[in-house]
Amino acid sequence: MSRHSQVRESSQLQRRLEALNTARELAEGVLPEEELQSVYEVLERASSRRSLSAGHTVVGFFGATGSGKSSLFNAVSSSNLATAAARRPTTSAPLAGIWGEDGSGPLLDWLGVQERHSLPGLPGLASAESGLILLDLPDFDSTKVENREVVQRMVGMVDVLVWVLDPQKYADAAVHNDFLRPMASHGAVTLVVLNQIDKLNDADTADVLHSLKGILERDGLDDVRILGASALTGEGIDAVRGAIRDVVIQREAATKRLAADVSKAAAELFQVSGAGEARGIKANTKARLATELSTAANVPVVVDAVARSFKRESARRTGWPVTRWLLRFRPDPLRRLNLGRQDTRPELNRTSLPVAGAPERARTDAAVRDFVDEASEGAPGPWRASIRAVARESREQLPDALDQAIAGTDLKTSKRPFWWLLFNSLQWIALLLAVGGLGWLGLLAALGYFQMPVPEVPRTEGWPWPTLMVACGVVLGIVLAIFGRIIGGWAARLRAKGVAKRLKTAIAGVAEQRIVEPVEVQIARLGAFNAAIKTARKG
Repeated sequence: MSRHSQVRESSQLQRRLEALNTARELAEGVLPEEELQSVYEVLERASSRRSLSAGHTVVGFFGATGSGKSSLFNAVSSSNLATAAARRPTTSAPLAGIWGEDGSGPLLDWLGVQERHSLPGLPGLASAESGLILLDLPDFDSTKVENREVVQRMVGMVDVLVWVLDPQKYADAAVHNDFLRPMASHGAVTLVVLNQIDKLNDADTADVLHSLKGILERDGLDDVRILGASALTGEGIDAVRGAIRDVVIQREAATKRLAADVSKAAAELFQVSGAGEARGIKANTKARLATELSTAANVPVVVDAVARSFKRESARRTGWPVTRWLLRFRPDPLRRLNLGRQDTRPELNRTSLPVAGAPERARTDAAVRDFVDEASEGAPGPWRASIRAVARESREQLPDALDQAIAGTDLKTSKRPFWWLLFNSLQWIALLLAVGGLGWLGLLAALGYFQMPVPEVPRTEGWPWPTLMVACGVVLGIVLAIFGRIIGGWAARLRAKGVAKRLKTAIAGVAEQRIVEPVEVQIARLGAFNAAIKTARKG
């Protein structure tokens, strides 16, 4: 493998590792912690392995009791380092044969291999191309727990896995179910050796190899290389040694192993998450949420109070001065709701609207639930539950936030229409006209009562001016009051419409902050997770 290719593969692996870590971080709190911990361990192993010698390839020999694993190790390494399990001093300790010792120490320390032997040379492997660490490991079906733990640990750490099987137990469910099938994604760094073929004739060997290939294909290892060998006679040993030599020369086993780990971890994380993208939030969905929350928060009650308050104030400002004072005994609808006040800070004010009861809360919950269900449609189960959860977090604080939004909305109560001043001025002019006429009539009556000369009163069309003044003043006041009510009703509807719009905007703001934005964040988080998983799985 060229230096340029190695750099490219390493760079691609780095991107996939970063993507896997991003997916893990995004899935925190959504997917099961044990699954995320498993991904974290893969990332930690990858980081550790990449920081150690890139010039060494670690090849582990795995096998069951009686498979001839140690004998095959000796035959491939052209040494007698590994002995039969029954005579080996510490069967739970892995043994390392090293070709090219320089720089191997930290790597073997990380692997936890204490028994190390530097070997002079491997047939067909030039000293300049050395960098092989061959491990003889305990039997994976050992009765000793520590032996099985060593094997399980090494399966996750070595660069190349060599599975040594024998003709009697090559189909054993333990090795296939517990090891080979779970490592199906690692076919590129897996080698299967059928040892002890010296016990079979040529026809039986072919049949067993064919049967083994079928079993491995069912395990998901379609492209794994299968070799027949005999440690006793030496048959096939050169082929096994050649396969290992090719791996060492190419210098890509560690990268391929880590890439396979990433693929497996990403696939498992994707399986736990499930496939799918959330539908997302549409404008009409947000509008419906705001409308439902407005109704639940008693916005229609406030709007009606604004209209009635404006009508009351309009009548008080434009009505007949003789009777308008009676309106003071009618309470202001807005004041009863603690709204429209100018003596408090809006952010500290609260309304006196009815406390949200079961119907209002049910309506709020239903509105939020419908919004979330529509926005999260298509999302995988765990993510849909997460989206619902973030929406529910604000449910308890939502009524108070809505109430504060209503209390903080400017209802324009301090704004007085110009026509109030005009009508009010005309009303007082009409009243002064009527009072002037009554005063004139009273003066004339007093003069007549005291038998004093009564001056001639001007007349128009036979009607005395004082009488006309009283009549015109009263009629004008009544007409102004009637028109004031008509105009006040029309203006009240306009003001109520404007207030309704502002209140709905305020409610929509609360919904955006408390519900929409958290849901959008989770939906975007799902999208980023899916993108990261895609990169981690396929590069």
